[in-house]
Amino acid sequence: MTAHVAPHVAPAALAAYAAGTLGPDPATTWTLEVHLERCAQCRARLAELAAPPLRALLDDTRTTILAQARSGPRPVPRSPLQGRLRRWRLRWTGWSVLGWAAMTCSAILAAVLLDWNYPDRPSVVLLLAPVAPLAGLAVTWSHRANPAWETIAGTARAGLELLLRRTLAVLALVLPPLTVAGLALGRNPALWLLPCLTFTAATLLLGSRIGVPLAAALLGGGWLAAAGAVTFGHDSASATAPAEALIRAETMPAWAAAAVVLALLTALRADHLRNPATWR
Repeated sequence: MTAHVAPHVAPAALAAYAAGTLGPDPATTWTLEVHLERCAQCRARLAELAAPPLRALLDDTRTTILAQARSGPRPVPRSPLQGRLRRWRLRWTGWSVLGWAAMTCSAILAAVLLDWNYPDRPSVVLLLAPVAPLAGLAVTWSHRANPAWETIAGTARAGLELLLRRTLAVLALVLPPLTVAGLALGRNPALWLLPCLTFTAATLLLGSRIGVPLAAALLGGGWLAAAGAVTFGHDSASATAPAEALIRAETMPAWAAAAVVLALLTALRADHLRNPATWR
């Protein structure tokens, strides 16, 4: 059986890409760039389309770089483990999330202690759980907090694939401590999964327009401020808190429907997350 070989880029499309007139559709540009990454023949054809002054400049630059590489210091050897860790950081997340993860775990621990000491009051863990991943999304999509944002934002695959990888990495760090907190308090942590996914998808969808960090601040802060004010702004400990009323088994179908709709809309707008405005 012969391996399938993707067709080469048409000459007209390659010439338009070289001239910067391929068109406004980012999906077309993304597809062409992914093919160029894997096809040396098309890259060679693209190089031939460059203007003679540019080709001369590139040749001079290549010669200078090779000369400096031969005469410069030898590169520091890197172990295979270091290489794998570097690739993991670029594909999934960065070390900048460790501080956020420690902060989130500390907040969850404090919420568990409050629920233990004040069992008659509304649950703080239940109030915090739906928006716990949002701080991590804000950090991973912020150029101020993520030192590798230029490399990631400039790659041809910085679309749906990167969106899914980063979202899964954040959820993988948040859901285990929330699960432990639920079990410690005798609550079903499965009830928090759909609200977490709903707020995560809503943040990414809104972030495709105004920036993920700002969207996380608006949605997370709005939920905590509104639900917290209503929950703890009264003296009656027997009153039903908004979090208790919204996050229960009967409301899970509504959370599931909202999560599915928001996730589909986010997938459709995944390419907009490549915009530098989403990395504010």
